[in-house]
Amino acid sequence: MTVVLFILGVVFVAVGVAVSIALHEVGHLVPAKLFRVRVTKYMIGFGPTLWSRKKGETEYGFKAIPAGGYVAMIGMYPPNAADGSVRPSSTGMFQTLATEARSLAHEDVGPGDEHRLFYRLPVWKKIIIMLGGPFMNLLIGVVLTGVLLMGFGTPQATTTLAEVNACQVAYGQSAPADQSTCNKTPAAAAGLKPGDVITVFDGKAVTGWADMTAWIRASAGRQVPVTVRRAGQDVTMTITPVLTARPVTDASGAVVLDSKGQPATQEVGFIGVGPTSAMVAQPASAVLPAVGESLVKISGVVVNLPQRLVGVAKAAFSSEPRDPNGPISMVGVGRVAGEVAAMEQVPLSARIATLVGLLAGVNLALCIFNLIPLLPLDGGHVAGALYEGARRRAAKLLGRKDPGAFDIAKLLPLTYVVASLLLVMGALLMYADIVKPINIFG
Repeated sequence: MTVVLFILGVVFVAVGVAVSIALHEVGHLVPAKLFRVRVTKYMIGFGPTLWSRKKGETEYGFKAIPAGGYVAMIGMYPPNAADGSVRPSSTGMFQTLATEARSLAHEDVGPGDEHRLFYRLPVWKKIIIMLGGPFMNLLIGVVLTGVLLMGFGTPQATTTLAEVNACQVAYGQSAPADQSTCNKTPAAAAGLKPGDVITVFDGKAVTGWADMTAWIRASAGRQVPVTVRRAGQDVTMTITPVLTARPVTDASGAVVLDSKGQPATQEVGFIGVGPTSAMVAQPASAVLPAVGESLVKISGVVVNLPQRLVGVAKAAFSSEPRDPNGPISMVGVGRVAGEVAAMEQVPLSARIATLVGLLAGVNLALCIFNLIPLLPLDGGHVAGALYEGARRRAAKLLGRKDPGAFDIAKLLPLTYVVASLLLVMGALLMYADIVKPINIFG
């Protein structure tokens, strides 16, 4: 059964990623057709065509290598002859590649297509078409994050006690093996038990764990009446929080370090209890901030990608551990999905929520990655369009002749270098995810 669940988890993410890729290309296809650019092909995958069907002027299909997709539009590159034709360039490998790219971009151009060429579009239309794909991934990420937060909820501490510590111990130390002789915690001394629901603390109704924690910390050394709901009945007792050192945390819950790199501590009231956790649905207003936080984290990974890839290579070919927050390939994503799905001790709803969150993260990562201003990524085409707009604007201000569309085919040598690096990066990440996968479960 575990193997079946693992496979189902992998299939879930694989199908989700395939749908995401297809919708990414729809993000390019729809505005291209709205702007009357002639789209000749809409393909999912690369390599030999497995299946295709032509509808109108566009061929839709699937190819053998499921590593992306593309939308083919006529006139992606401007011609290099004054009469609007493509003429052979001077000798040289890069010149030949540029000529071949122009020829492919114009081979399907027919009578009446003169005003349906991509390179003839205004700059703003080019940008909309090229941003359509990343925007679609962003939209998918927002929707899935909404499903996760509003549908499944997030784990939050409740006022029901999960544990009552028996012994008082200093921060960072463990309780003694013989707890009969230890100094009891205020909670144990007062008679609190796991399963108790704290309803009143010091005369104030308890509505959330965070509020009660603040009240406990401010009540050190003072006797406080506490009412709990136990087995359907209200039980009132007196508890005296003790002053103890506890770590200082920031707004995200992370421990703050002092100037020596050690956990910073503060003296606060303490009774020795821990809460249970429950999934609580979040309001719609929580979705966009959560997406924003994810985008910031992903952007940090992308900015430091070269350095992180060095770390991945070291881990893959040595005994060094993998960074659990580092980049992974789709092989790693699939493996994580399978492991999550196979955790039979975890409730099904929690596993599905994790898979939905994983797919949301993949889409947000695709959005950010495709915005990198390098060809052949969408961000590279956007950068080319912005340069074209700036060049035309400068020429107009200076009273010079319109320089025309920017010949992005001249950047094909850089495109092939970037594409080769992306292939190497993908191969490295897949290898690392096979020989030394990230263990997100500790």
